[in-house]
Amino acid sequence: MKSATRSADSPFPSTTQAEFLLPTGGLAKRSFDITSAALALILFSPIFLMIAALVKFSDNGPVFYGHRRIGHNGRIFKCLKFRTMAVNGDEILRNYLRDNPHAAEEWKATRKLRVDPRVTAIGTVLRKLSLDELPQLINILRGEMSVVGPRPVVDEELNLYDSFAAYYLSTRPGLTGLWQISGRNDVSYESRIAFDTHYVQNWSLVGDVMIIVRTIPAVCLARGSY
Repeated sequence: MKSATRSADSPFPSTTQAEFLLPTGGLAKRSFDITSAALALILFSPIFLMIAALVKFSDNGPVFYGHRRIGHNGRIFKCLKFRTMAVNGDEILRNYLRDNPHAAEEWKATRKLRVDPRVTAIGTVLRKLSLDELPQLINILRGEMSVVGPRPVVDEELNLYDSFAAYYLSTRPGLTGLWQISGRNDVSYESRIAFDTHYVQNWSLVGDVMIIVRTIPAVCLARGSY
């Protein structure tokens, strides 16, 4: 894997790449994940079905979208979301970035756009409230994700982690995490890496519960979501 160059004055402590055979938290974290995800699916099933119907009937496209992401120990999986983009989103994005140099720079730096031409009207609402991520409860039950952890990344993003990729790969990606409750898209990617590294280094089940509790107001206030 090609590593990104890190500046000499980086605030992160140095570390070396290493293999982590067992995900952070072990059996205790996995048991918590299964119980929490199953209960959440039951609790939110009416909302789940309503959103699925709205997405389907808005343009008759697929309800779910699965994007290739990197998980624990480099395992590749399809991260599930309610579809929030037009079915020809890749073509729309290519054309938009070609015609808008500033947007192209924003995409290169963050892999996100504040004004994304691919997003549908329903998708804008779902993203604002983070409801598009509800299907990731299925990823959690499958063992591909955790309730709390670093947000799942694509190959290009993992390169930005440099030597800190070892920390990301040591745990299952999370539905929520320190980044979500600390500003999300309003903070730099370097800060996101610092949050992820701190989470793995200081993991505890109590800490996971506290992050979940703090996620509720962050989602309701739509902090840093777009």
